[in-house]
Amino acid sequence: MATQSSKPSLARRWEDYQPAKSTLLWACAATFVATLIIGFNWGGWVTGGTSRALAATAGDTARSELASAVCVDRFNTAPDAAAKLVEFKAITDSYKKWQFIETGGWATMPGKTSPDRLGAQSCAVALAT
Repeated sequence: MATQSSKPSLARRWEDYQPAKSTLLWACAATFVATLIIGFNWGGWVTGGTSRALAATAGDTARSELASAVCVDRFNTAPDAAAKLVEFKAITDSYKKWQFIETGGWATMPGKTSPDRLGAQSCAVALAT
């Protein structure tokens, strides 16, 4: 004779479960904290301050790349470009190369009165190669 088990099935136990309010509260809090940890560590989430800093850095980089491209173009289209390039390549100190580019006016953007330092540095590197 077979004996029947009086233990209810898992589905039945799940239906009959009635958690306390505190259990639900802590489950929600744990889920919230886990979401934050996963989002900020692996999801790529950042705070507002970090986002603003990244945007400012990206803007500075883009501006210097544009200034460098304009500088190289201005340098290469100058009437005495070949002589200036020989003079530029004769300079060994990188700081003096930047100064040469800045004083030549090639790193000054249209509408500006002073040269873009990052653009001049990038321009010097591009012209040196």
